[in-house]
Amino acid sequence: MTDEVLSLEDARALVRAALIASNTSPENAAPTAEALVRAEADGQGGHGLSRVPSYAGQAATGKVQGHAVPRLVELSPAAIRVDAGHGFAYPAFGLALPEVVARARKLGIAAATVHRSHHFGVAGHHCETLAEQGLIAFVYGNAPKALAPWGAREAVLGTNPIAFAAPIAGAAPLVIDMAVTTVARGKINAAAQAGEPIPEGWALDPEGRPTTDAALALKGTMAPIGGAKGAALALMVEVMSACLAGAALGSEASSLFDAEGAPPDLGQSIIALDPELLSGGSFAARMATLVGKYDSLDGARLPGMRRLDARARAAAEGLRVKPALLAQIRGIAGQ
Repeated sequence: MTDEVLSLEDARALVRAALIASNTSPENAAPTAEALVRAEADGQGGHGLSRVPSYAGQAATGKVQGHAVPRLVELSPAAIRVDAGHGFAYPAFGLALPEVVARARKLGIAAATVHRSHHFGVAGHHCETLAEQGLIAFVYGNAPKALAPWGAREAVLGTNPIAFAAPIAGAAPLVIDMAVTTVARGKINAAAQAGEPIPEGWALDPEGRPTTDAALALKGTMAPIGGAKGAALALMVEVMSACLAGAALGSEASSLFDAEGAPPDLGQSIIALDPELLSGGSFAARMATLVGKYDSLDGARLPGMRRLDARARAAAEGLRVKPALLAQIRGIAGQ
């Protein structure tokens, strides 16, 4: 069946309507819809429209507090903590990021943690927002258990993304965003929803065997990037998010894909640096030289730049959406 095409604005309106119909305030539905559509436009479907049914289902049952109002607490001139109130993560990030920008510009460095949070989408988008303001940024966030420690079979850690961004004068920021698993779990969830197989090497079944069955993969564990090194990175992110934010560990968090159980209570942390201050005013020039090295090499490409092509294409042509998913979202929205 041929995919249907939605303009970005129509997609945002549809997602807003689905969330509002599922007991979410308009104030929370708007940034959440914006984030999901932005992910879809950038080619990150696992964090995009495929999340709408689970988001809506969790808001409807109260697993996510759709009317939560995030609250900011100042810890020091350079540090803040945001309580997401067991609501969607995006309103909490919307509160945190401008504060981080202002404090980093004034002090050279700033940090924020977010607790009682939820799935926070494409980690690189939050970093990109900070880099567009001239800052270097790091974002860490944990996720419900999906990855076994190296040598074990039982899932303990999440896919736990790491994101980084840096400004490039006269160009879009450099963004490096990766889960510590071979792929983001959202891609496997999207494949399971579509009834499609996954490539071998993405995941293991409950017995620890490689599988191409997306449904079995969701019951098993994810494969870490780089073997033991990827599992160690997942542990680092767990410390930098769950432990640092005072949130649930991945082994304690409830699923992001169903509407049952308690709120996931995830944690995220944000660190921003003023690169011109710390480099003595030479950062932009050094970055230009570094980027020039990449540009001079045949076949070299800075990480994350494909998002710009996908973003431009989506703005010009709209989003291609599977009919079944689109029908499901419209049904939730009452359309």
